[in-house]
Amino acid sequence: MSQLEKIYGVHAVEALLRHHPKRVKQIWLAESRNDPRVQTLIELANENRVQIGQAERREMDAWVEGVHQGVVADVSPSQVWGEAMLDELLDRTEGAPLLLVLDGVTDPHNLGACLRSADAAGALAVIVPKDKSATLTPVVRKVACGAAEVIPLVAVTNLARTLEKLQQRGLWVVGTAGEAEVSIYDQDLTGPTILIMGAEGKGMRRLTREHCDYLVNLPMAGSVSSLNVSVATGVCLFEAQRQRGAKAKAAAKN
Repeated sequence: MSQLEKIYGVHAVEALLRHHPKRVKQIWLAESRNDPRVQTLIELANENRVQIGQAERREMDAWVEGVHQGVVADVSPSQVWGEAMLDELLDRTEGAPLLLVLDGVTDPHNLGACLRSADAAGALAVIVPKDKSATLTPVVRKVACGAAEVIPLVAVTNLARTLEKLQQRGLWVVGTAGEAEVSIYDQDLTGPTILIMGAEGKGMRRLTREHCDYLVNLPMAGSVSSLNVSVATGVCLFEAQRQRGAKAKAAAKN
């Protein structure tokens, strides 16, 4: 049997119980917790016949690294999707898909925050290279606040080759670069789009940049030269969402 992982935090555990209850083998609640959020977890666990146990907070502190909020779950190992998943997703998606690529983002907190923003902005999936990239961990799930259980994380062996295949399917690749002359706000993001965010400091790798159809920048009005990658990702994703919403409203009026 595969070794179980410990997932922690109210949002992450609730998302697992709602979306992938079969992965949850047991949930542990701190003896001191007795509030509406915990009652919801108990109801979901009972509905899905998941065992519930109690533990002392000090014991739970030793189980995980991070703020567990008095909620920990023993779950089957995380699932990261392979490249074939992209074809399946695109085949059953209507309209113009929006994909997020994180090229070399290694910090789990940033990955978790990007997953959360991608889900909120309606992205179809998040793509990362298998090497030199953060992957799904309890920390990522905690920061993602449930989004890691909803939006697919796809790890690919060769990112450049994956981008080529997606371009052949009609998607446009938009990469972010500080030296780009076009603003993200002036770039049309309403069509089938792949948005690429590079690693902090280094940005996109050379080969990834060469596969971009467009390069855009995020205008900076203050004294700092760049934003945290997860913040920049949220800004860009929601600009895409804004443009798409405006286009849909305009079409509905005509």
